[in-house]
Amino acid sequence: MPNSLTKFLNDFLAYLEIEKNVSPLTVKNYDFYLKRFIAWGKLKSPNEITAEKVRQYRLFLNRLVNKQKEALKASTRNYHLIALRAFLKYLAKRDVSALAPEKVELAKQAERQVNFLDGADLERFLEAPLKTQEPGLVKMRDKAILEMLFSTGLRVSELANLKKENVNLQKEEFTARGKGGKLRVVFLSQAARRWLGEYLENRSDQEPWLFLRHDRAVKKSAENLKPLTPRSVQRLVQFYAKAAGITKRVTPHTLRHSYATDLLMNGADIRSVQSMLGHASITTTQIYTHVTNQQLREVYKAFHARRRKNKED
Repeated sequence: MPNSLTKFLNDFLAYLEIEKNVSPLTVKNYDFYLKRFIAWGKLKSPNEITAEKVRQYRLFLNRLVNKQKEALKASTRNYHLIALRAFLKYLAKRDVSALAPEKVELAKQAERQVNFLDGADLERFLEAPLKTQEPGLVKMRDKAILEMLFSTGLRVSELANLKKENVNLQKEEFTARGKGGKLRVVFLSQAARRWLGEYLENRSDQEPWLFLRHDRAVKKSAENLKPLTPRSVQRLVQFYAKAAGITKRVTPHTLRHSYATDLLMNGADIRSVQSMLGHASITTTQIYTHVTNQQLREVYKAFHARRRKNKED
């Protein structure tokens, strides 16, 4: 028979899945993080979760190394603590005696570095599918994928889950389902509409998925008509970044960063970008502002080394 803490954990995971509608991956991760905490502390009941226990656990996480003998990143350590804090909030909601969730503090992290493409790099990258030796249908598909990632800011999982019925090419917008099942409007550029239209027109299958595998190594069969997975899209993006001569690491999320950065650099307000990205918190969107603040750039140009310029004149 499971101990009381294990029962509360199982109830919490069911609560996340049914009532909070979080993704299966999030439920799986929370299950892993919390079971690690419970096993490490040999905990049997919620009242054994104390501030001192959490402090010791944080020390444990700080000193934990992976198979490559590398310490856990601050973000990974925080994921463990976020899961614990969410569990404690659930216990408090159920009036179960345990540590107050606000007593669990997150580790300080270095500011996120935004990785994006612009200028010549972006143009070479977007044109890369048309310069390969791939079959025409693959070229159209891959060109449409890259244009869509850049023009919509979709997460890779959101793109891979799209079906043909989700996108109306007669309109410049469609509804995407993001994290937590939240819906938002995304917009298609003219280039994305063009290449997606050409790709769909040249397909002869009746599959519902928007993007399919077209493997030359696989004969034309049901196996060949599987949808592209998020991992397949990631590999595709990395392939074309290399083909375009871009040396830094490029992922589908790099295109999402590029989308947000492009909007802000061209005058979009932060709240609108937050909505278009589907961010629950404005804080998440604000990681882009330090690379797109036109006002600071103008202040720099107007006032930096002003005295030196006057002397030269």
